Amino acid sequence: MNTTTNQPAGLPVHETLHETGREPVHQPTMKAAVHTRYGAPQVIRVQQAPRPTPAPDEALIRVHTSTVNRTDCGMRSAKPFITRFFAGLRRPKHQVLGSEVAGVIEAVGSAVTEFAVGDRVFGVNAVDYGSNAEYICMRQAAPLATMPANVTFQQAAAATDGAVLAMTYLRRVRLDDSHRILVYGASGAIGSAGVQLAKHYGAHVTAVCDTRTLPAVQALNPDVLIDRNAHDFTTNGETYDFVFDAVGKLSFRRCRRSLTPGGAYLVTDLGFLWQNPWLALFTSRLTRRRKVLFPLPAYTKEKVQFIRQLLASGELRPVIDRSYPLDDIVAATEYVETQQKIGNVVIEVQGEQ
Repeated sequence: MNTTTNQPAGLPVHETLHETGREPVHQPTMKAAVHTRYGAPQVIRVQQAPRPTPAPDEALIRVHTSTVNRTDCGMRSAKPFITRFFAGLRRPKHQVLGSEVAGVIEAVGSAVTEFAVGDRVFGVNAVDYGSNAEYICMRQAAPLATMPANVTFQQAAAATDGAVLAMTYLRRVRLDDSHRILVYGASGAIGSAGVQLAKHYGAHVTAVCDTRTLPAVQALNPDVLIDRNAHDFTTNGETYDFVFDAVGKLSFRRCRRSLTPGGAYLVTDLGFLWQNPWLALFTSRLTRRRKVLFPLPAYTKEKVQFIRQLLASGELRPVIDRSYPLDDIVAATEYVETQQKIGNVVIEVQGEQ
């Protein structure tokens, strides 16, 4: 996020002096959810921060809706510790979190040709963050696209992060109509997107979730729905080409008997003692054996444009659990950290309007 001052985020008034040293220049500010240190959700403060100014290749977006997701929580808490290598060793580099965004173009830089003032846009800013604020700047080449006419700001904001993560895995295995896939944690942001994307690719989809989330997952039309509180899929004798652990609660050891020969366990979490990246490296050489896949996500414009097509056609319907105003972002974050959310938790910054 570009600003025209070097003052720390969160000050209510920003002044600089012209070269004469006499006439003060007031920089516009905005409301933002700021955290200047790592810790519990209570380290977040909603306060005034410098309003960003777009560079020549950037668009200034007036944020209507953003989200709080598990990546935000990890960046804020710096857990696991390896997060600090990306977020800042001693203190946060990105003091305003929020990667998903939906809003309206307020201004564009001189080199921007793809977007115009007034365009309704959505996307994901998983490098610089900053969408939990009234304004954000994003590059024209960023994972950003115009919103379909049939989609609300809430739906658009909740459509990107989980879908991009799920797409990373399903494209990695080239999922198609010849495959059987089980999605574990099908009620979460990644899992609910994964079920819908797998259906788009034509696969036979078994969805696993807990009892209270069955209705929400049933609405996604999986071919088979399993209540994990009543049935253990690893003991039912069924096998799958892929087990997609969208919440990182399983293990390769537990799932391997549920995989066909040459099948793969797709996992979104590091696992116990960070075992999953190592297992992925080791089993990658076993071409005809069961393996672990732990691909790193790439957030690209092409993926957001593909999500736009699915939103427009109705093949992707983001699941939204709760909505909070920006002023209540601490409560929203606390709820996300209960690990009880269904789909996505959205933050209303400007509202639908």
